[in-house]
Amino acid sequence: MTISKEKILQEIGPVAEILKEHDGIVNVVDTKDGIIMISLEGGCVGCSSTPMTAMQMYYHLMQLEEVNDVVFINGELPEFMRAFITEKLEREAEF
Repeated sequence: MTISKEKILQEIGPVAEILKEHDGIVNVVDTKDGIIMISLEGGCVGCSSTPMTAMQMYYHLMQLEEVNDVVFINGELPEFMRAFITEKLEREAEF
């Protein structure tokens, strides 16, 4: 099952709108095999809020059936944040 770049951008719409206000750019690089590759560019580069932004995007995208993983190619999502969200999604799935 594939997912389009348009659907990804639609899913993260509220986050992307806030990024635009801060000159941030969401670049969907690839969507092959349900692995979404994203880079946050422009105003996101060097911004202290970028990891939180990436965490919100990861949370929303990982809830989509077509998505197997989300990779931020510039390392915007630290591993401990990824683990936190993965555990949260697993707990939510139990209910």
